[in-house]
Formats: sequence, C-alpha cells, structure tokens
Amino acid sequence: MKVVGLYIYPVKSTGARAISSTYAERAGLTGDREWMVVDAAGELVSARECPELLAITADNHGTGIAADLQLSRAGMPQLHVTYPTGGHLPVSMFGRPPLPALHAGADADAWLREATGRADIQLVWCDDPARRTLNPAWSTADDHARFPDGSPMTLLSLASLKQLNAWQRESNPAAEPLSPLRFRPNIIIDGDEPFAEDDWQQVQIGTLHLRVAHAIDRCSMTLIDPVTRERGKEPIRTLARHRAWDGKTWFCSHLLPDNEATVSIGDHVEAR
Repeated sequence: MKVVGLYIYPVKSTGARAISSTYAERAGLTGDREWMVVDAAGELVSARECPELLAITADNHGTGIAADLQLSRAGMPQLHVTYPTGGHLPVSMFGRPPLPALHAGADADAWLREATGRADIQLVWCDDPARRTLNPAWSTADDHARFPDGSPMTLLSLASLKQLNAWQRESNPAAEPLSPLRFRPNIIIDGDEPFAEDDWQQVQIGTLHLRVAHAIDRCSMTLIDPVTRERGKEPIRTLARHRAWDGKTWFCSHLLPDNEATVSIGDHVEAR
C-alpha cells in the first residue's frame, strides 16, 4: 500500500488543502485545524450549519506560506491573520467541556461574517493542543489534538471509497462518484482490499507509527458536496444499507500517532 493523498484544513470546516509532504506531529498534521469558527457562545460552527465555510480557502505554514493564516474567498480581498496573544475564551465542540482558545480579533470576525453571511461568528486559535485530551475509551493520557472532531488524523482507503461508489451505482446507475473530500480525510491510501482497515490496529507510514482508534461514524456534513455546497442524501443512504451498526453509519478511520515524522505522497504503508 502507499499514500496517494494528503490534506489539511487550517480552519476547521473550510476547504481542503492538498499537500505533497508534511510533518506529522502528535497533535496531527502540521497546520491542520489550528483554527475554528465559533458562535457568540463559543460553540463550534461547522459546515453542517454554515456550508459557506467550504467556499473559504485557508492557508498557513502547513500549506507552505509564511503567514500565520491567510483567508481567501472569490470576490473578497485576502486577509492575513497573525497568531493572537490576548486572553483565552472558553470554546466547545458538540457540547463537550469547554477548552481555552485565543480570539483572532475583530478583523478576522468581520471578514468571516461577510464571507459566510453569519453575523454571530468569531475565529479562534488553538495555542496549545496538549490541553485537549481525547476520549479515554480509545486514547491514552499522552494523546491530544487541536480542533478535529475526534482524533489527530483520519485515514481514507481509496479501495473502500471505490466500493462505496459501486454500491451507490447499484441503486442509482447515474450517480456521480463521491469525492474523498466528502469525508475530510488527512491521509488517503490505496492498495488493499475494501474495508481491510476495519481490522487494523496499527499503521506505519514510512517511519510514522499510528494506532487505529476506531472507525468514524459519519455525520450530516458528508451530505454536503464540498464544491457546490448542495445537500443530498449520499453517502449516508448507501452507508445505511452496507455500513450501519450501533445506530450509526461508518466510513474512514481515526488515527493516533505514537511518534512524529515526515509523511509524503508515495510513502509505503504497512498495517496490521
């Protein structure tokens, strides 16, 4: 097997940024989900509630630019945001206990409000990912992350996606293939049987060692086309027929890194 795709999302829920090589830290791929959009109460605002976030391109050191953060959207001037240094705000994801984050400032808030049409949002930065511990049911006290949903990294198998698209065509022969970006992966691999990852406990990519925490239960965000931002019934409808248990639908895998190393397109992948 080998790595065929690498992606980061410098601001959570904004457009995917393809990269060819990156450094994998214990908190995730460098620059991934460093920033997050929250409402006036400090609760996460994602593309589930605000699909216009997907139209925003966010770049940072993880995508190869010198700026701490650069925000772009068609028809708007770019905005450069520097790492904030003020006091912490309590922010929360999915109703979980609050985390401290730094407010990016009024200019960033104003830009995002114009870009999305949401008047109540603000941008925050994770200055210390070690503060966020993960679910102890599948992580250790040393595992931590910035603002991903559940784990520092996620993995998608291209073979599994091809099988999912084949299942979709069985009920709808005219269906367009689902893009891997529906699932917001960090690492895309190819070269094994569909859903072989269900049985993996460990993955090695080059010199990077990762534990497989569990499969990912998929939410309504996968129903939004990342390009058109239109909402449909796939892939949840097809996953419900073929990949449903415990009252949820499942696709991709959560990963927990045990060390830090460079990861690149073409790297050899071993799993067990």
